[in-house]
Amino acid sequence: MPDLILALDVLSREEALRVAEATAPHLDAIKIGYPLVLAAGLGIAGSLSEFGLPLIADFKVADIPNTNRLIAEQVFAAGFSAIICQGFCGSDSVTACVEAADDAGGECYVVTEMSHPGALEYLSGTNAERMARMAVDCGAHGIIAPATRPERVAALRTIIGERKILSPGVGAQGGDPAVIASLIDGMIVGRSIYTAENLAEAARAYAQYRR
Repeated sequence: MPDLILALDVLSREEALRVAEATAPHLDAIKIGYPLVLAAGLGIAGSLSEFGLPLIADFKVADIPNTNRLIAEQVFAAGFSAIICQGFCGSDSVTACVEAADDAGGECYVVTEMSHPGALEYLSGTNAERMARMAVDCGAHGIIAPATRPERVAALRTIIGERKILSPGVGAQGGDPAVIASLIDGMIVGRSIYTAENLAEAARAYAQYRR
């Protein structure tokens, strides 16, 4: 059964701390993306670290190797435990993030497929499988694969073996936790938790699928 990861895509420091405080007892990690960092600054990682949970930087880093390395180094210096990068930039760009993660004692996850419908245009099928193989070759700690398409997660599992799969799309996007839980290592839930009237209860409902 997977860890429960909150995708904390709120737009203020105050809201982020309010949601984190209410849900932290039911979580295994918090994922932070551009919406919160652009609104509250990279220092939000320091504030959220007080809840004692690993922080994942979901910046989907996608640039040349040197820029990827610089971004990753800033991420880990700010207190994050993991970073997510895109695979389509190629092995040298992915390796830059992996090496920065290794140097910091953190983890790097490579996006192979995304959870929204438009991802089927480019980030699926053979392309995704090639990126999954590349992630393994580059020494990445795992991949990102969509809870909205469990059959694709199962296919990618055959490629990456025991490396971790973190899976977004549960809840608001239609991914079924009961279906995807046995296939993945981390279940990412966002709006279904942070927009709930009762934050703790919403997190607890997904926490039943935790390890």
